[in-house]
Amino acid sequence: MWGSRFGHERARAVALESQALRESVQRPRKTSQVGREQAEGTTMTSEKVEHGDHQQGGEKLQRTLKNRHIQLIAIGGAIGTGLFMGSGKTISVAGPSILLVYMIIGAVLFLFMRTLGELLLSDHKYATFADIARDLIGPWAGFVTGWTYWACWVVTGVADMIAITGYTHFWWPDLPAWIPIGATTLLLFALNAMTVKAFGETEFWFALIKIIAIIALVVVGFGMVAMGTVDEEGTVAAVSNLWSHGGFLPNGFTGFLGGFQIALFAFIGIEMVGTTVAETDDPDTTLPKAVNSIPVRIMLFYVAALAAIMMVTPWDQVSPEKSPFVTMFSLTGLGAAATIVNLVVLSSAASSANSGIYSTSRMLYGLARQEQAPGVFARLSSHHVPLNALFLSCVCLLSGIVIMGMGGSISAAFTLVTSVSATLFMGVWVVIVVSYLVYLHKHPQLHEASAFKAPGGALSAWIVLAFMGCMGVILAMWDDTRPGLVYSLIWIVFIVGAAFANRHFLLRRASRGVLGDGGTGEGPHQGPHLHE
Repeated sequence: MWGSRFGHERARAVALESQALRESVQRPRKTSQVGREQAEGTTMTSEKVEHGDHQQGGEKLQRTLKNRHIQLIAIGGAIGTGLFMGSGKTISVAGPSILLVYMIIGAVLFLFMRTLGELLLSDHKYATFADIARDLIGPWAGFVTGWTYWACWVVTGVADMIAITGYTHFWWPDLPAWIPIGATTLLLFALNAMTVKAFGETEFWFALIKIIAIIALVVVGFGMVAMGTVDEEGTVAAVSNLWSHGGFLPNGFTGFLGGFQIALFAFIGIEMVGTTVAETDDPDTTLPKAVNSIPVRIMLFYVAALAAIMMVTPWDQVSPEKSPFVTMFSLTGLGAAATIVNLVVLSSAASSANSGIYSTSRMLYGLARQEQAPGVFARLSSHHVPLNALFLSCVCLLSGIVIMGMGGSISAAFTLVTSVSATLFMGVWVVIVVSYLVYLHKHPQLHEASAFKAPGGALSAWIVLAFMGCMGVILAMWDDTRPGLVYSLIWIVFIVGAAFANRHFLLRRASRGVLGDGGTGEGPHQGPHLHE
């Protein structure tokens, strides 16, 4: 009875909210015809728009990113510090069983990507995850998802900055953290201030360097095994190193579970195809290819690379404070090899942060256009780039200087920040999966008509949700990741409160017949369009 009443009241509230906002848009006073048309596409309702080019503010999106851009952006965003820096700790915690950890995570996230892919192709108006949550769950969910995803990549960028500091210590052990962090932040700002197409090309080549480096490591590693290379400790490179140093589970089941902490962070960014779909030409062809191939490729890259590392250097000799990639190439005896690889992993961290800055600036721009963020972030440069949103995201990266100034090891700082990032990403992924379940309930005809159904439909969604629940328990079990979980929960509580406060503000303004411009001074959604 109480559940039924609650459901009716919620439906009535949503209906009244939509009606009030719609009426405020339709009132002739205080707004032009253009303003009304633009506002109609931005009110917080769940109304559908026609499939086709995504419309914002009455302007048509021009899709300039190609399939090769989408593939490499997603791979580049996911293959970064989680592999190059974080793998040292995952190996030291889980031993060879870390290979199974990556396989499990890759399989679960493949199911997640299929649910996301079906959602994105069900309606081409979806440009961000916030759009999905707003349409299927409600305006408050869009607000929470948008701001949380922005926070996800800001925190991830901070982790990248910490990793970059560690990489620079390879050459200059006493270099202050503010120098590499400040220089990298300026570079990222400059790269992202260019056009969307320029960003796509830049990230394409950054990601290509990463992939070549991983392939080189795998080839060199297996080559050293074939030749039986002996390191300074007298250890012979061999396949048997995967089980001859305490077994496949040297730290038991507890160590196996501990490997999930950082390993999950290594996969974040896999969902970035969702933020680039609005800038993709022919998404119906490009998106399925990206979704089907990216998780498999990433899983293979990780498993093959880590297997090569542990066959050359037994897991109990891997330092959590150093990149095992650099360490392994140091064993080749080639003086320049370690230096070259360190340059590669440094550029990889910068590339991962670059992808994140792109994503956060677009998300903040979208929130501003929905009047869920200050209107100043909806302003665009002459290159159609949300420069103010970009500036804020870059400034937030400088918090890495503060974290490094607090003392402690690079590994400890990296673990703290990555646990926060992984938890926030899990929150966004959960919202997407819940949106998928709502989609199956509300629009079964779209699911039946979909040419890109998630395997098993609702079953895939429930498997992902169960896995995320288990991950929450695992993060709470360890002292070094528990603070990150707590900080993330504090953020969620804060942003949910902010969502309902924003809703109350918009409803009050709508009741007065005031159509705001979010502080832009241009009316809703005015100015040049984001996409070229």
